[in-house]
Amino acid sequence: MQSAPHAPADEQVTQAPSVFRALEDPGAYAAAVDGFLGAARPGPVPVWTGGREDLAASVRRSAPLYTQVRRPAPHARGVLLGADGLPPGLAELIAPLATAWLKEAELTEELFARDHGERSLLVAGTYEHFTLSPLWRTLLAAQRHPGIPVTFLTGRDAASLAWFTAKQYAQVAPDVTELGLFTSTDRPAAPAGIHVRDERGVESEDVKAEILGTVWRRVLFQGHGKDDSINLADFTVCGLNESAPRGKGLLGPSCAYGPTCYKPMDKLIQLREVRAAEVVLSSCNNAPFADAAIYDPKYQLMLNAIDGTAKDVVAAITVHDSDRPENDAWMDAALAGAPSAAVLNETIATAQPFPAFLHFGMAPADGAAPARPAAAPDPLLLTASARLTAYLAGGLLPANNRLRPRLAKLAAKVEQQVTRRSLAVRDAEDARRDLLDDLQSLDHTIAKELGEDPENELADFAAHFGDRSVADAASAREVVCQCGRPAQLYTKRALVPTALDTECVICPRCGDVSFRLPDSPALWVHADDEVAQGGTLRVRVQVRGSRRGPVRVGLFVPGYLRANCRVSPGPQKVRATAEEDREAHFTLTVAPRTPSQAYYLTAFAVQDLALTTARRHFGIVPAEGARTA
Repeated sequence: MQSAPHAPADEQVTQAPSVFRALEDPGAYAAAVDGFLGAARPGPVPVWTGGREDLAASVRRSAPLYTQVRRPAPHARGVLLGADGLPPGLAELIAPLATAWLKEAELTEELFARDHGERSLLVAGTYEHFTLSPLWRTLLAAQRHPGIPVTFLTGRDAASLAWFTAKQYAQVAPDVTELGLFTSTDRPAAPAGIHVRDERGVESEDVKAEILGTVWRRVLFQGHGKDDSINLADFTVCGLNESAPRGKGLLGPSCAYGPTCYKPMDKLIQLREVRAAEVVLSSCNNAPFADAAIYDPKYQLMLNAIDGTAKDVVAAITVHDSDRPENDAWMDAALAGAPSAAVLNETIATAQPFPAFLHFGMAPADGAAPARPAAAPDPLLLTASARLTAYLAGGLLPANNRLRPRLAKLAAKVEQQVTRRSLAVRDAEDARRDLLDDLQSLDHTIAKELGEDPENELADFAAHFGDRSVADAASAREVVCQCGRPAQLYTKRALVPTALDTECVICPRCGDVSFRLPDSPALWVHADDEVAQGGTLRVRVQVRGSRRGPVRVGLFVPGYLRANCRVSPGPQKVRATAEEDREAHFTLTVAPRTPSQAYYLTAFAVQDLALTTARRHFGIVPAEGARTA
């Protein structure tokens, strides 16, 4: 199909006394299209109604919405499906909407891979041609090559397509500015400029009167439903077009077989009667491919919206989990004048790897939606969740351990915070501050319990996780032990999700020197090699955190030495960083008659529930024979 001559998008604008001219006769329509396209200053846009009174009524109903005629900026490329079945004049009216027209066989991956500059694509044709093949693979190919918008012109028949095409030449009146969101599944905050009825409002307010009594620039309907309806509590946005023929052998909703609807008749909202320039349908399967639809097209929401006043319809081709992130992103887009489908698909990409929403229309974009942070959890939240899971579900802590209730409470809180809705609702800085408060409180408790009871089950983390791990030979490397001799550092990789990897340092002289969980603090213990009976050993612990923030650091000696040795102070809070070492200082006061022999001390650190232990050997010698290394 060849493109008809057209003027640039910023030209050929005129205030028209009548934006549309409805025609029933095909010959008169073809002549009117010819005159419209050839006019220096275009007049009313011809609309072939095909004798359909519902379309004529929609033309009249659209009067408050459109006050100017303007040829839209064309897409770079277009494909017209089923051109032979269109009435004279319709293909010609579609032609200026794309610069170059391709054949259906050219809808391949190669089409999107080639560099064509602005590579937008328009696919036009009646609904019977809106099929899985080739359109589904076309959408997937476009998604693999970002920056290629694909939009659609369609209709339940040629007359619907003629009406939808005509609306692309109309410009929304400047005083039509109302934006609305109606949802029965969410409670989003209502920013200034958006009329929001949430799941509480649709139960208590007469939303039918609000929806039908307002002239909308953009309106979004969200709720559970099928091809034919969206539920707003007892209200129902309905896709039934009573004047459309019933398809033989096609399945219909309950109203196709019974005397009435399954919902209250006085609360049905006929979508075709909604006066809106853009309608967004945020439910599942409201724009199914013709060969993948559940219900007869007579009942489909997307087709009913196209039969109505909207020049832009955003609808879903399949199931999806649109929720708070999509609602918030759409409201930002609506306020900024950005295209709805692109914003919704970008946001929902965190939940599914294929597009959910299609744009029917030319998708004018007056602006770009404000950048929104990705709905991704704080990495620290995921790290904390992994540690909580290992401590609680891996058998490390028995049922009677005093820490279990608090750890379980935080685990449940974390589970709620990583849902898509929670990530969209919670401010990232507030969420992180809340998490850090919880972690620091638990770190303090863990350090206190380890200081009071070094045999606490958490102190056995390395042996417990190590028993469910395997040594990673590739991770082994040589380091220097705290005694100054060469040592081996390696990682034990957990075999089950309820265990954690463990980094180990083994010295030929000192044995198992250090154990630490991934991203836990690093410790280095400094002390003299010997202390005399009755003397004091000063210990300096170097600490480097996994991040900037407090680290709880403590020190203990083995059980058989505790009666003769006092450690002071108790666990300390060190303001650590990941870039430089900080220090904590302790003293070990040895009783005068403590047996002389080799002993060891253990420093420990807790940060964000992660544990590190570092062992240092020392000797106690008779008071008269004390010497210092």
